[in-house]
Amino acid sequence: MSYDLAIWFPDRILSDEQALQQYYRLCDQNISGLIHQPSIDNFYFELYKIHPEVDDIPDDKIEDFDFCPWSVAHDISDCHVILSCVWSRAGYVHDLVWPLLKNMGSPFLIHR
Repeated sequence: MSYDLAIWFPDRILSDEQALQQYYRLCDQNISGLIHQPSIDNFYFELYKIHPEVDDIPDDKIEDFDFCPWSVAHDISDCHVILSCVWSRAGYVHDLVWPLLKNMGSPFLIHR
């Protein structure tokens, strides 16, 4: 089981249902309706400095979820990021992401 966070900049204000539908489109690699946002790259690089991608960690750190809490590689474009972490690190990752997002303007965040 994983804990997933999706971050994007919508082109308009979304209802909860519209946001959920956008999330499902993101999971299908559909980024229509999103705004290109340079701060997505900044967010990704700040996050990477704290925890590298799962594909970039040394073999001896694979089970060290304090070093890398990710369960799969991030899904990223210049419009969005989807993060998936191991369930045991869900609270930590949620608390980690919020301060990083604070400096981004007004992104949309959904967690599942």
